[in-house]
Amino acid sequence: MRGRKALWTALLASLFMVLGLTSVAGARSGTEPAAGPAAAQVLTWTADDDITKYASVPATAVAGATTIVFENSAATGNTMGMPHTLTFDVSDPEYNNDVPLNILANPNDDQGGRHTAEVTLAPGRYRYYCTIPGHGQMQGILVVTEGGSGDTTAPETSANVTGAQNSQSQYVGSASVAIGASDEGSGVDRVEYAIGTDGAWQPYTAPVVIDRVGSHTVRYRAFDKAGNAAAEKSVTFTVVAPPTDDTAPPETSATVSGERNADGAYLDMATVTVSASDTGSGVNTVEYAVNSGSWQLYSGPVMVHQVGSHSVRYRATDKAGNVSAEKTVAFSVVAQPAEDTTPPVTGVTVEGIRNANGAYVNSAKVTVSATDHGGSGVATVEYSLDGGPYLAYTTPVVVDRAGAHTVAYRASDKAGNTSDARSVSLTVVAGGGVPAPNCPEYDERLTVIVGTADSGVSNRVTNNRCRIGELIEDEREWTSQALFLKHVRTVLDRLVKDGAVDEREDAAIEEAARASGIGRPGQTEGYRTILDGTPASFAKWQQVGGGSFAPNGDGSITSGTAVAGLGMLWFPERKYADFSLKLQWRDDAPGTGNANSGVFVRFPWVHGHPEEARPEWAAIKFGHEVQVFDRPDGDMYKTGSVYGFDRVGLAGAGVTQKGTWNDYEIRVVDQHYSVYRNGVLINEFDNTGGQDFTPPRSDDPGTDGRRFASGYIGLQVHGTTDVVSYRDIRIKEL
Repeated sequence: MRGRKALWTALLASLFMVLGLTSVAGARSGTEPAAGPAAAQVLTWTADDDITKYASVPATAVAGATTIVFENSAATGNTMGMPHTLTFDVSDPEYNNDVPLNILANPNDDQGGRHTAEVTLAPGRYRYYCTIPGHGQMQGILVVTEGGSGDTTAPETSANVTGAQNSQSQYVGSASVAIGASDEGSGVDRVEYAIGTDGAWQPYTAPVVIDRVGSHTVRYRAFDKAGNAAAEKSVTFTVVAPPTDDTAPPETSATVSGERNADGAYLDMATVTVSASDTGSGVNTVEYAVNSGSWQLYSGPVMVHQVGSHSVRYRATDKAGNVSAEKTVAFSVVAQPAEDTTPPVTGVTVEGIRNANGAYVNSAKVTVSATDHGGSGVATVEYSLDGGPYLAYTTPVVVDRAGAHTVAYRASDKAGNTSDARSVSLTVVAGGGVPAPNCPEYDERLTVIVGTADSGVSNRVTNNRCRIGELIEDEREWTSQALFLKHVRTVLDRLVKDGAVDEREDAAIEEAARASGIGRPGQTEGYRTILDGTPASFAKWQQVGGGSFAPNGDGSITSGTAVAGLGMLWFPERKYADFSLKLQWRDDAPGTGNANSGVFVRFPWVHGHPEEARPEWAAIKFGHEVQVFDRPDGDMYKTGSVYGFDRVGLAGAGVTQKGTWNDYEIRVVDQHYSVYRNGVLINEFDNTGGQDFTPPRSDDPGTDGRRFASGYIGLQVHGTTDVVSYRDIRIKEL
C-alpha cells in the first residue's frame, strides 16, 4: 500500500506540472479559514474510494463569500489512501472563470484530508472536476444564483419515448427518449439525464437513443436559473433485437498495459482493455470478471491493483443473443521496488605519456566511470576542471594546457541520488620545455565564431596550443575591414601550412570574417571591457542582496552554490545611456536543472534608493531585466525576454547544449531594445510602458519608473541551483 500511495502522489505531481496547475490562487487553502468576515455559506465536497464520482457534492449556492470544504479522509470512507483533487475550471468560457481553486487532499496528509478555502462566488455556473492518472475525470456543475431571488418554483419536466414497437409494446432495434422542460419564473437553465439507476448525470442536448437490447430506465431532471431543481423522474422500457438470421457471436480480444519490471510483472497496477466487434446484428453487451468473481458489465478499462497473480475473463453478446466463448488474460501485479537511496560509485583513470617526475607530457586524458548499485541506474556524470563549474561528462576530458590541474567528478542516478565529489590532481608539462602558450584571448566556444558569424569549423587547439578562435578574433580594435581581413589571412595561411585547417575550413573561416563586418565604418569594435575575470576587473563590481559570484581563474565568473538568496552583481563605475553590451554566458546548472539569471540595464543607483533593502528588485522594478532562462517549462519569460514586459520563446536562435558558451548582445537606443543571441536577433522591444504581469504586480512603480534614459549594468544571481557563468563583458556607447 505504501508503494501505491507514493505512486499516486508522484503521478499527480507530474500531471499538475504538465497541466500548469498551481496552488490555490485567489483562494486560501488550510485547516482554518482566512481571517476576516465570516463566509455567508459553507459548501462541502467529500470523496471516498470511488474513482468515478464524489461521495457528496453541492448542486446550488448563493452568490457571495463562501467557505469551500473538501474532505477526502477515512471519516468520509477513503480506506485506500488514494488522493483526490477538487479543481474549479477556469478555461471554459461557458462557465465562470473567476475562482482558480485547486485542492489536493490525501487522508495521510498533515490535515487528515480535510481542507478549506475562502472564495467569493459570482452568479452563474462553475464547473469542477478531478483528474487522476489512469482513472479519467469526474466532474460536476455548481449553480450560483443572486441572493434573494423570488423564484422558488422548480421547472416542469416530461419525457416521451418513441420508436417502432412490437405487439408487447417493446421497442424494436432502438428507442428514442425526448425530454422537455419549462419554467415560468427565471427560466430553464439546463436539463440532465442519466441511464440506469446508478448512471452518471449528463447534459441533455438532443433525444437520447438507446439501442442496447434489454430493459432500460432513463432518469431526467431540470434546473432553472434561480437554482431550483425539478424532482427526478424516469421512464422505463424494453428494447428487443429486430428479426435476424445472425447466428455468429461477436469477436473479442483484450490487452493488458502498465509499467512492467524485468520479469514482465506489472508494477502496482495493470489495466485490462477489452474490445468486441460483430458484423451481424452488432455488439449488445461486453462483460468481464476478475479471477473467480461475478460477471460485470464492461464500460471502460479495468484496473487491477492487488498484488498477486490474476486473470480477467471476458465475453460479449450481440443483439441477436449470440454469446461469444469466454476468454481469459493472465498477469501478475507486484509492488514497486524499494526506493533507491544509494548514490552511484565513481572512479577515474588518467592516461598519457609521463616524464621522470610523473608529469604528463603535452596532455593527459581523464576518463570518469560511474556504476549504480541502487537499482535506478546512472542518470548523469559531471566534471569540474580546476574549480570551475560542473559540466556534463560525455567523453574523456583532455587536459592540454601546461600547469597543475585538478579534475573533480561526481554522478547522479535516476532516483536523484548524487555521489560525493571526488577529484584527481595532475600536472601537464610542455614537451621539449616549451613555455605555456601566449594566446591573445581565451575562447572555448565549440566552433570558430568571428564577431557574430559562425564558421561551423571546430574551434580546436592548434600546434601552438592556442585555439583557432583565439588567433582569429584577438580583441584588437580594427580601423578598417581590409586590415582585419589581412590579419585573418595571415593567421589562416599559417594554419593551412601547419595542417591545422584544410581548404574547406580555410574558406569557411574567411567567409565568416567577411560576414562579421569587423572593421567596416560604423562597425569598428570600440568596446570597453568592464569584466575580464581578473581580480582587478572583478574588484570594480559590487555584490548586493543575496547570493554571490566568484572568478574561476579562466576569465569567467560563476554564480555561487553556497550563498543562498536572490541578488545582483553590478558595475557602479558609471551610468550608460544608449549602448551596445556584449558578453558571453553559459548554463552551468547542476543535474537536469537550468540556469535562471538575467542582465539588468538602466537601473538607478541602488544605495539610498527606497528599494535599497532589496537592491535586485530596484533593478527589476526601476530598470529592465533581459532574461537568461533556457528551460522549456516553468517561468514564461525565456532567454531574450524583457522580464515583466515582453515575452519571447526559445525557438528564435535555438537552445544550445548546457555547458556551451552563448554570445549575447543587448543594444539600447532611446527606448528601443534589441537582443541578439549567437548573432541572431531574438527580440525587439519598445519601452512605451505597460507591464506584462498577470495579475499586475501591486508593488510595480508604473510606466514612468520604467523610462530611465540611462542607468547602471548588473548581473542577476537567482539561487544556489540556478548556476550560470559569465565572461568577456564589453560595452560601447552608441
